[in-house]
Amino acid sequence: MRAAFASRIDDESPLTALTVGERPEPVPAGDDWVTVEVRASALNHHDLWSLRGVGLSEKQLPMILGCDAAGIAPDGSEVVVYPVVSDPGDPRGFSILSEHHQGTLAERVTVPAANLVPKPAGLTFADAACLPTSWLTAYRMLTSRGRVAEADAVLVQGAGGGVATAAVVLALAMGKRVYATSRDAAKRERIAALGATAVEPGARLPERVGVVIETVGEATFDHSLKCAGFGARIVVSGATSGHLPAVNLRRVFAMSLEILGTSMGTPDELAALLDLCVTKDVRPVIDTVFGFSEAGAAFAKLASGHIFGKIALDHTR
Repeated sequence: MRAAFASRIDDESPLTALTVGERPEPVPAGDDWVTVEVRASALNHHDLWSLRGVGLSEKQLPMILGCDAAGIAPDGSEVVVYPVVSDPGDPRGFSILSEHHQGTLAERVTVPAANLVPKPAGLTFADAACLPTSWLTAYRMLTSRGRVAEADAVLVQGAGGGVATAAVVLALAMGKRVYATSRDAAKRERIAALGATAVEPGARLPERVGVVIETVGEATFDHSLKCAGFGARIVVSGATSGHLPAVNLRRVFAMSLEILGTSMGTPDELAALLDLCVTKDVRPVIDTVFGFSEAGAAFAKLASGHIFGKIALDHTR
């Protein structure tokens, strides 16, 4: 079957470590595993990090990349693949597809049957494939971690990337006032078009917020602290600008702030996210849908950083 996989590790030139070609059919890892015919998948920065060797070693190669997918289950039903697999050999107790088990950027992928979540008829395969990693992370950041129901306003740092853009769209769908930062003027225009108030990084907000979505790290964390209202939650799922910010502990305790970490979500949260997308008529922001034969170009665009939202692959072309 055709697949996009890491054939070697290259920290300096990760795209050269990507191969699009033939791989053997996937083998279920247990009796409770099933094979899904993939109709669409989505790329994540996790895939680029894998090519650099982060979380992936030479002895695990070749490894089919990809965490996200939607497709057809053995019974013919349309499903979304939940990408987290129980893994006693991992210090976290779990791993994500393409870490210890072959990923979703292929014609077929095997996963535990419990990882299949019904795809609503109102979502295309490409829409659904964009949800299980970045959009699920954003949903969990807002809901179970950020308790956004208790907040009137949300700040999203670094909108334009997958998780941050998802958080903007989802918080707006939940009826919140949303402020979002970006260094890029063009991205600020697109953020504003979604319905948020777009501001430059570090800009003073007209109010303090109840939830801050933080994926940037060192460059924005002080601003996040200053924008957080009394009892606010600062939820962290990334640190693209650095992972060791200076933290004003006086502000943390004086304002009773909570700093919370998270990643991904649960199958039930994925099902709830799918339901929200249907009931609120929310669709993931997709920068480009490439045919699977264009997987190399899709990775190049992701690596360029010149994207707004998700990059999806249509496995039917």
